[in-house]
Amino acid sequence: MNNFTGRSRNDEDENDISVELDREEIEINCLEQEDERETEKIKLKNNSNSHHFTNDDGAGSTDNNTASKRNAGVRKQLSVFMCCGQKADTKKGKQAISKDLEKKPAFTGIGLVYALLASFLFSVVALLAKKIEGVHSVEISLIRCFFQMLFLLPAIIYNKTGFLGPRDQRIFLFLRGFLGANAMILLFYAVQQMPLADATVIMFSNPVFTAILAWIFLKEKCTIWDFVFTLFTLTGVILIARPPFLFGSRTEGIEGEYTNHMKGTIAAFAGAVGAAFTFVVLRKMGKSVHYYLSVWYYAVIGFIECVIALFAIQEWSIPYCGGDRWLLILIGLLGVAGQAFLTKALQLEKAGPVALMRTMDVVFAFIFQFFFLNRAPTWWSFGGAFCVISSTSGIALRKWYINTRSG
Repeated sequence: MNNFTGRSRNDEDENDISVELDREEIEINCLEQEDERETEKIKLKNNSNSHHFTNDDGAGSTDNNTASKRNAGVRKQLSVFMCCGQKADTKKGKQAISKDLEKKPAFTGIGLVYALLASFLFSVVALLAKKIEGVHSVEISLIRCFFQMLFLLPAIIYNKTGFLGPRDQRIFLFLRGFLGANAMILLFYAVQQMPLADATVIMFSNPVFTAILAWIFLKEKCTIWDFVFTLFTLTGVILIARPPFLFGSRTEGIEGEYTNHMKGTIAAFAGAVGAAFTFVVLRKMGKSVHYYLSVWYYAVIGFIECVIALFAIQEWSIPYCGGDRWLLILIGLLGVAGQAFLTKALQLEKAGPVALMRTMDVVFAFIFQFFFLNRAPTWWSFGGAFCVISSTSGIALRKWYINTRSG
């Protein structure tokens, strides 16, 4: 089998052409590189002195190279980069190139639908953690890590990614697992100590801190807008926390004692910073580590950490109510499903639109708090949520705009 390649003069409008010769007639599938969904069939007829390309519209082009003698029954495959309807330049071609078409989503925007489903499921997980009584946040985290390990194990074995990862990336994998697990534990603790919506809003501020930490540790570009968004986010956190030295005795809308409210605020803020550190570590690793392996470290290290913490604080407890036991299992299952939808969303859409859709976490938190926990949000909470969502949305829109221009 002989292979030939060529490239047209117009490099910006390239087409992948697969040609298969079989005696008198050859069919060519012209696959547009810019829009792989369109396929044009071209018929190639063998003449004694030249090959003549004829497309469906009747337009044709002739290759100036003299055809070699044909052997009966011999098949040849020609893969050429050229613009349909123009002459092929075969001087630069040295090898055959073939590309498989990627399956297109069923409809435009399906990635955003997956992101919305992920936000919904993560919000339900936070609601269930709030509804369960008498179970420590560390134990809830342990249950979620267990189910994540359970579902990831077959995938890792099937894909043969291994369980340890590249030697030079293991320290980053450990940090990813340790920081991510702590962020999860702190989120569940915050949800138990303060209103659901307030904890979600503070935890959702992590993209702002990610930009600052990436500037410090990864030397990524940081502009004045990043600092403005950071200040705006801190303002939102202060409006939710309402420290006495700024707001005096105005504690209306606070759930339980103010001391617990402050504990929840500190935990949520620390969890947001921990999540930001996790994203920085993931950026550092880039694509050198398979996604399954990254989540595997997160689940295994989180599980081990939770077991050690539970033995240390002596908070092992089995819910007396059968309903709470089912809620714990549901937290584990929904957490895995939410992670799967988020991963699929990032595969189909750019990070900017997905980050914007993730702001629905806050909306769902307010809705769940009002309808399922019978607690109306205060104006302070709405103000804080506005500041945080505006900041995170501003960062996402700005990066989306920059990537669109550079692309």
